[in-house]
Amino acid sequence: MLEQINQLDQNIFFFINNGLSNPFFDWLMPYLRNRYFWTPLYLFMAVFFVRNYSKQGWLILLFMGLTFGFTDYFSSSILKPSFERLRPCNDPSIKAEVNNLIPCGTGFSLPSSHAANHFALAFFLITIFYSRWKAILPLAVLWAFSISFAQVYVGVHYPFDVTAGGIIGGMIGYVFAILLLNTKGFKEWKSGN
Repeated sequence: MLEQINQLDQNIFFFINNGLSNPFFDWLMPYLRNRYFWTPLYLFMAVFFVRNYSKQGWLILLFMGLTFGFTDYFSSSILKPSFERLRPCNDPSIKAEVNNLIPCGTGFSLPSSHAANHFALAFFLITIFYSRWKAILPLAVLWAFSISFAQVYVGVHYPFDVTAGGIIGGMIGYVFAILLLNTKGFKEWKSGN
């Protein structure tokens, strides 16, 4: 059963990594998964939250930082060493076939920390802002999905790695958002005021 799941994962990986390969994606996908590419968005959010929500904005930023830090530590330092799954670009049985668009890295693959971190932030923001702004749901999910998809496309993660990372991150983001919404400064927030 595990071998069949692994084979399915590899088949989907090669469909994305090789089958969808094209010059535009070859140019775009390394940018989408690069943390510096999204720096303007992070700066915009920080300024937006503080300007529009003052004290609550600072709390949102604090809890976003806690969400990211916890998710990254949990996925990178606890789960990856437990599973010890090789990245596709480091797997001796398939690495010659991998269309590797960025340096592979030496860490393990399961779960994808990029996927976990970005889905954690996405679900954190969805949980906080959905009652005020419904468009946050598709925008945040699309943002996290694009980064996760890019991880597979550039050859550093299997699809199940990013799926596991997305599920883990989504749950962590939701929990941290609920913790924030239950702090004293956010009693009015839940009603949409």
